[in-house]
Amino acid sequence: MKFLVIIPVVFALLIISLSLFLQPNDFIGCEKTPAATGARCTKADAIVVVSGGDTTARTAEGISLYKAGWADQLIFSGAAKDTNGPSNAQVMRSQALASGVPAEAILIEDLSVNTQQNAANTQEILASNNFNEVILVTSGYHQKRASLEFEKRAEGVRVLNHPLLNDRDWSGWWWLTPRGWWLTVGEVVKIGVFYAGGTSE
Repeated sequence: MKFLVIIPVVFALLIISLSLFLQPNDFIGCEKTPAATGARCTKADAIVVVSGGDTTARTAEGISLYKAGWADQLIFSGAAKDTNGPSNAQVMRSQALASGVPAEAILIEDLSVNTQQNAANTQEILASNNFNEVILVTSGYHQKRASLEFEKRAEGVRVLNHPLLNDRDWSGWWWLTPRGWWLTVGEVVKIGVFYAGGTSE
C-alpha cells in the first residue's frame, strides 16, 4: 500500500525538479515592465534570442520584452535551417520588423549552428557594443543549457534568464508527451556533457 502512495509522490517530485532545473527564471516576481531602480527587474542592455525549436515563438517573446521596455536592443542568433534560404536570424529580424521594431534596434548573428556557437558568436556583438547585461530568451527546456554556455563565454556580462514557458514543443505539461520526455532527457544529457567539458550542440 505504501508503494501506491510513494511512487506518485516520487514521480511528482521528479517532474517538478526537472522543470525547475531546466527553466531557471530571473524574472519571477517582476512586473511586466522593468522597475526604475533596484537590483532586480531593471532594464538590461539587450535581449538575446537564440533560434531552434519553436523559433517563431521565441522571437515573439523577445519582441514582447522589447516592446515592454526591458531593453533597447534585440539580438537574434542562428544560422539557416535550410541552407538554400535565409538564416534563422534574418527570418527573426523580419518577424521583428513586421511587428514594428525599428531596424536600428536589431542586431543579428547568423553563423551559429548550435548553442555553443550561439554563445561564442553573440559574445563578439556584446563586446563590440559594450553590453554588460542581457536577457537571454529561449524555450523552457533549453534555458539552463543556453545560460551555461552564455555565462561561460560572455565574460563580464550578466546573463538574465527569461525562459519561454509555452511553445509548440514545451509547456508545463511536457511530462505527458513522449516528445516532452525526449527533450528533457536530451537536455539533461547535454548539460552533463557541458560539465564534462565537451560540446553539447
